[in-house]
Amino acid sequence: MAEPDVKPITIVIPLYQGVTQLDFTGPHQFFSRLPDTEVIVASIDAQPVSADGLVFSGLHDLEQVSRCDVLCVPGGVGCAEAMESDEYMACIRRLAQAATYVTSVCTGSLILGAAGLLKGRRAACHWAWRDQLPAFGAIADEGRVVQDGNIITGGGVTAGIDFALTVISELFDERTAQMIQLGLEYAPQPPFDAGRPERAPAVVLDEVTRRMSPSMANRRSRISKAAQRLVPQ
Repeated sequence: MAEPDVKPITIVIPLYQGVTQLDFTGPHQFFSRLPDTEVIVASIDAQPVSADGLVFSGLHDLEQVSRCDVLCVPGGVGCAEAMESDEYMACIRRLAQAATYVTSVCTGSLILGAAGLLKGRRAACHWAWRDQLPAFGAIADEGRVVQDGNIITGGGVTAGIDFALTVISELFDERTAQMIQLGLEYAPQPPFDAGRPERAPAVVLDEVTRRMSPSMANRRSRISKAAQRLVPQ
């Protein structure tokens, strides 16, 4: 008797200019170790994407990706521009419709929000942008990884690895997630406890906030406009 035709799990990571590379390369490293899984990294027109001084090419054409089991949207300084791209946002909405899990890392949750996918849902985001989630009808959550039904969101940047392990445990099981964690020796022991605003020294928080401030006003304005464009459901 012939073996049944089992399709691999498909994970799609949609990139855009100005994405934060660790938002997707962290999860990609873990997802790429999964059995019977295809990880597709795509952009509009398969254009090379610049991310933190690195250029990623050889990408799939996002508009030609027909479906996925997991949609994983990364964040980055370019997230506001991504929200303003009709082509990009149309792909996010289309792929999310049939995905088993709709997920994000960092400010990628704002993109999910702008696509109208987070109304009434709890979601995580980078600490500096978390307060923008309610504009999209989402419930901001301080958790490092937050799951609300089929929505799984990770906090800022490095949370993407904890997020990936959570997704893997959902797709397979905890043992598979632990095996990949061990294989990649993910055993973080940071030398400083300054990775969250509530734990960082006040002088450090003040300086980081000051450095981020010049670009934040413009991005917040554009995010607000994206929220206003949402059609009431």
